[in-house]
Amino acid sequence: MDAPLFTSPLLALLKEMIADFQAAPPDAGHDRALRLKTAPRKAAVWIGVRRSGKTTVLFQHIRRLLDGGIPMANIVYLNFFDDRLRSLNRDSLGLVGDAYFSLFPEKKGTEKVWFFLDELQCVAGWEAYVDRLLRTENCEVFISGSSAQLLSSEIATQMRGRSLSWELFPFSFGEFVRARGMEIESSPTSKRRLLLARHFEDYWKTGGFPEVLDAPDDIRVKTHQEYLHAILFRDVVERHDVAHPRAAANLAAWLVDNTASTYSANRLAGYLNALGHKIARNTVGDLLDWFEDAYFLFTVRVFDASLARSNTNPKKIYCVDHALVRSVSSGVLLNDGRLLENMVFLALRRSGSKIFYHRTKGGREVDFAVPCKGGVELVQVCESLAAPATREREIRALDEAMRELRAKTATIVTRSEEGLEKTGFGDISIQPAWRWLLSRETR
Repeated sequence: MDAPLFTSPLLALLKEMIADFQAAPPDAGHDRALRLKTAPRKAAVWIGVRRSGKTTVLFQHIRRLLDGGIPMANIVYLNFFDDRLRSLNRDSLGLVGDAYFSLFPEKKGTEKVWFFLDELQCVAGWEAYVDRLLRTENCEVFISGSSAQLLSSEIATQMRGRSLSWELFPFSFGEFVRARGMEIESSPTSKRRLLLARHFEDYWKTGGFPEVLDAPDDIRVKTHQEYLHAILFRDVVERHDVAHPRAAANLAAWLVDNTASTYSANRLAGYLNALGHKIARNTVGDLLDWFEDAYFLFTVRVFDASLARSNTNPKKIYCVDHALVRSVSSGVLLNDGRLLENMVFLALRRSGSKIFYHRTKGGREVDFAVPCKGGVELVQVCESLAAPATREREIRALDEAMRELRAKTATIVTRSEEGLEKTGFGDISIQPAWRWLLSRETR
């Protein structure tokens, strides 16, 4: 016979974990530019790659609540990655509220309670519980997760429209600079421009994962490699019950080595079969979807009004952090130009834009074409324009694209060069990466 509810070991554990957090809330870390936003009777959901700082964002919001006068007793925090909660399931999730209100029975129905449920996707069927919590209690609910499944229309349906979702990525360049104690100004002095350029070189080396911002080089590389292992085997292989884990690892390695390059599913299937894996083309497609679901790798399609042509053309691949690419790749095919392009992609991706690449009728490629109000934003990435042939090639590609897409302006992002190039159709702004990255954050 099951033990009565009031003696349930799981209930006792939840009460202990809630009380322990309230007794010693952790440090909130470096402040992030993003803020949790709420709406009445809707859960606020943060999604992103593991170790990107989702938990810290929750802690920062808790700190703002405390600073605003909310008692710690009105705050519930639980991390569902905690192995002590591995037996929790959809049928026992209700014990979370039971545990809290057994600690504070006087608050039920009389005071607002803030629930922070970290990595909740670990518990299958959580949506129904959160929906009930929002309907029946005076509360606000904040959820974090490392799966894009939390954005899916299926979950939105199950939640009956009771959630609003945002994405969190590793530190942007602006967040990195602020973590170094420097405020961002719209018109920095020449001295501050030099400091920003120096910070960019540090960001270029360390990337944006919060845990490695101040780590020695060897520790940063090892940490990045551990991240990759966890993403592959916890967020892809285990979560999706992948039948061929070694094939998944080989595919991830190939894609990372070919960051900012094109691929096709047929080519990837051929590569894996050449390694001895008996993998079908549709399995490759599943793995690509799961990499993206884990916020590890991202696919960009060609810009085309025809969805069929866009899907059948080669696609480009990007990674969630340029420095992680350097730490885990073989280095054979990697170069600084591709890493810079990956960095630019992430800045565009953070803004929530739909991102494409463009191939002109003359066969020239523009790295990014971003539909925006009033037209298309064109961005080309080139480490250096010092070589005349390189400069001519990049400008000609943009000029052709500007004419085809009726865009009066375009941008070339470089490692350190800047200037203005006038073409017969419009203006091309040449910007150093640090300046362009900061300009994205002030929009």
